[in-house]
Amino acid sequence: MELFKQDALEWLKSLNDESVDLIITDPPYESLEKHRKKGTTTRLKQSKKSSNLWFSVFPNERFPELLTELYRVLKKNRHFYLMCDQETMFIVKPMAEAAGFKFWKPIVWDKMCMGMGYHYRARYEFVLFFEKGKRKLKDLGMPDVLAHKRVHRGYPTEKPVSLFKDLIHQSGNEGETLIDPFFGSGSALVAGQELGLSVKGNDVSDDAHEHLEKRLLELCHV
Repeated sequence: MELFKQDALEWLKSLNDESVDLIITDPPYESLEKHRKKGTTTRLKQSKKSSNLWFSVFPNERFPELLTELYRVLKKNRHFYLMCDQETMFIVKPMAEAAGFKFWKPIVWDKMCMGMGYHYRARYEFVLFFEKGKRKLKDLGMPDVLAHKRVHRGYPTEKPVSLFKDLIHQSGNEGETLIDPFFGSGSALVAGQELGLSVKGNDVSDDAHEHLEKRLLELCHV
């Protein structure tokens, strides 16, 4: 596992053209900050009641350049998955298509219990499924709603490793290269490594690096 601590765009610019086989990422999108400022949940704010630190958002205005770089580094006939909410989905989809990606559909991650929210509290998030060229999924019988229990009391917005394993099983092969420019808790990288992929991750946050390093040490002792 190779880890880097740079601005996501600067890190991507250091990678060669078409050098990556699979991209799975969960950027700290702008709408998260909006909900945090409303104070609808202590999990999203730095306070004495919250056990989690927060992180800087990636502004929507930077997505076009990010998606252009992601398209450049991804090999032909490969897949790209981006985690987001319903608000960010409508912003990112046309930008990704303008960068060259083909949008297939939003996959729904069913958290199997209510999470953050204000009106009709959220039980799901979206995984936007994009393609560069053509690459057949391994299991055409897999549904577009993936049920995996959300992670409680973890790193902010932490996703379950099992969710990412589903995506990697569909779109990756052992020995291929998986990257995550915003690795956060490191779940996507852990999933890729456990499935035999070569993984590279980047995150500008010191807390993300400390969390993942601790997580990797714990996994070594399991």
